[in-house]
Amino acid sequence: MRYTLPLPDWLAKKWDAIEAALDYRVVGAAAPGSDTSNHRFHLASPSRPRILDGLLFYLRLPFRLRNEIRGFEPDGIFASDPFLGACSLLGRALARRPTKVIVEVHGDWKTFTRLYGSQGRRLVTPLADRVAVYAVRHADATRAVSTFTARLIEETRGVQPSALFTPFSDLSAFAERPPEQLPARPTILSVAALEAYKNLAGLDAAWRLLADRVPDARLVLVGSGSQRAIADRLVHDFPERVEHHGWLDPEAVAAALDDATLLVLPSWPEGLGRVVIEAFARGRAVVATDAGGIPDLVTHERQGLLIPPGDVAALADALERVLGNRVLAERLGAAARERYAEWHSTPEELARRLRELLEAAVNGRAR
Repeated sequence: MRYTLPLPDWLAKKWDAIEAALDYRVVGAAAPGSDTSNHRFHLASPSRPRILDGLLFYLRLPFRLRNEIRGFEPDGIFASDPFLGACSLLGRALARRPTKVIVEVHGDWKTFTRLYGSQGRRLVTPLADRVAVYAVRHADATRAVSTFTARLIEETRGVQPSALFTPFSDLSAFAERPPEQLPARPTILSVAALEAYKNLAGLDAAWRLLADRVPDARLVLVGSGSQRAIADRLVHDFPERVEHHGWLDPEAVAAALDDATLLVLPSWPEGLGRVVIEAFARGRAVVATDAGGIPDLVTHERQGLLIPPGDVAALADALERVLGNRVLAERLGAAARERYAEWHSTPEELARRLRELLEAAVNGRAR
């Protein structure tokens, strides 16, 4: 992610808790216009031209990490994906230090070049796949966030992940007040990056099937990305029924969930699906794909409806079923709210788990 400094309150909670457990530095990228002068956050300013920004970030990162390792002398590096893990391994080699590298897997790394960004990414797919596999296999420890990502690690590394625990998300905006009643108008909410990975094209096709069946339904999209044109076309074709927001803060997302009948997440295999937990907190049913980490959260016919990935007709049918049956939507939403407690976590819990994993890696106890 790109960091904006000073950190917003919902993100500062996590790093304040980590600071109480670990001395740390964050090596990353700054959002445009953000302050980059912070003793803990060492952020690279956006490059020009912007089209080269991501490429230059990865090319420079091993050398930035080399300098951080030599200057800060950390016990370990938490790399938030296998590609950053590969950069960390190279940075450690350049620094010639025994720093442990812990690779986290939050999703399927094969989607990085296939289902995100421009078509040009596909040119580096063979290399990217090999780099990711190398990082997972040669890490000193690994962390998964769901049974799906744990399986990816085990299939690649030959052993189970060193640890499995979910990321912390500040859900106070979603959980601090009781859920609202369902809206009178049937409404679908999608909160997802506008990327191929999130299957916006499938949602577009399903909506076009659904629009005539449920003529008073509306669709609200929240997100930005390389497939913005699909969202723009939907708004153009259904000006009174589809709206799009490029970004909303957590309070506004919570309000959007209150105004929705259900959350839809038709992604290709999702690492976990944080927005599902947010929907649970607001007592909203979920219609999503039966793949990746989503089944860890949603039980079919209990908190929502699960459909096969890429099945447009099944997606349209599931949406129609929930939108057209208020009793069903209320039942699923109530069960979702009940299950929210299972997935609620605190920043202090995350900090403790990170420290335990680091200590295991340093002491040679991590798998």
